Amino acid sequence: VQLQASGGGQVQTGGSLRLSCAVSGRPISNFGMGWFRQAPGKEREFVAAISWSGRSTEYADSVKGRFTISRDNAKNTAYLQMNNLTPEDTAVYYCAANGRTMPTPNSEDYAYWGQGTQVTVSS
Repeated sequence: VQLQASGGGQVQTGGSLRLSCAVSGRPISNFGMGWFRQAPGKEREFVAAISWSGRSTEYADSVKGRFTISRDNAKNTAYLQMNNLTPEDTAVYYCAANGRTMPTPNSEDYAYWGQGTQVTVSS
């Protein structure tokens, strides 16, 4: 299983980006999906997760109301729509896949990880 994250870039405060995570090797419908991020000098942290069906989602408090996780099983792709970005959102964003049916914020539950995509928000 391989995960390819894309869509990062540099935006100004208040801007938006949409990250994509393309899954290959197995159908994405086999997996719950999640997004994590790691800022310079900080530990990796949970951002958002979605169940294999897409019916359930979970978000970190810091992104609730601004970020939306979604998935298109037909395209074998998961997404993270990020709105109203702030400099505090600057980080490398990673997508990951797990075998659980419900969303999970625990990185230990994720067996597969993408390579990361850089998001930089300037003030």
